[in-house]
Amino acid sequence: MQQTLITEDIFEFLKELEKNNNKEWFTEHKPQFKTMESKVKEFYNNILHMMGDHDDIEKLKMFRIYRDVRFSKDKTPYKVHFAGSFSRRGAALRGGYYLRLKPGESFVAAGFWEPNKEDLFRIRKEFERDSSEIREVLNSPALKKIWGSLQGDELKTAPKGFDKEDPNIDLIRKKQFIFVKNFSDQEVFSPDFKNIVNDAFRAIRPYFDLMSDILTTNLNGESLLDHSSQLK
Repeated sequence: MQQTLITEDIFEFLKELEKNNNKEWFTEHKPQFKTMESKVKEFYNNILHMMGDHDDIEKLKMFRIYRDVRFSKDKTPYKVHFAGSFSRRGAALRGGYYLRLKPGESFVAAGFWEPNKEDLFRIRKEFERDSSEIREVLNSPALKKIWGSLQGDELKTAPKGFDKEDPNIDLIRKKQFIFVKNFSDQEVFSPDFKNIVNDAFRAIRPYFDLMSDILTTNLNGESLLDHSSQLK
C-alpha cells in the first residue's frame, strides 16, 4: 500500500477555500481539490490498514466536502476540513473512531457521540450500580497519557429517575462518552503522524472493551446478543 503523508499544501488549499467559500472559486479549483482529496483518502486508508492489527473495522467513511445548508444559518457551501470515521464490525463491538484534519483545529476522537436512549439508560444504570471498573479504565495512566479525561455533553442535574446525590452522578449525567486529542499543524505534517493516530486508537481499546461488555449484557451480566451475532 502506498504510504501517504498530510502535507502543508493540503492545509494551504483548505485555508484558501475558507477565504473563498463559494461555488465559483471551488469550481475553478476543483481539479486541485480532487488531487488533495485523493491524497487524504489514501492517508485514511493507511490508518485503516494499520488498525487491523488491534481492532476489527468494518468500514471507513469519508465525509463529503459539501455542506448541508438547509437548516443552517451558515450558508457557505463547503466544509473547510477533511474528516472520516472508522466503524467497528458487528453488534458486539461498540464505539467509534473519528479523525478531522483542519488548519489549526485537527483532532482525533473516540467513544460514543450520540447513544440511543436505550444504550444511554443502560450505561447510566451500570454506573449507578458500580463505577469501579469504568473508573479504573478512565484513570489508567496509559489512557490518560494519550487521551486525558472523558469528555462530552452532560446534564446540569440528574437524569429523570436518578438521584442527584448519587456518588457517581458525575458519570450518570453525561449524555456523551467521548475522548478527544488535538494536534498542531506541525504534528499533522510529521512523517510519524499516522502512527501517532493509530497508537491513540489502540490505547482506547480497554475503554471500548468495557463499554461493549456493558452494552451487550443486562444488569445481571447476561448476554443480550444472540449466538449468531457473536460469531460475525
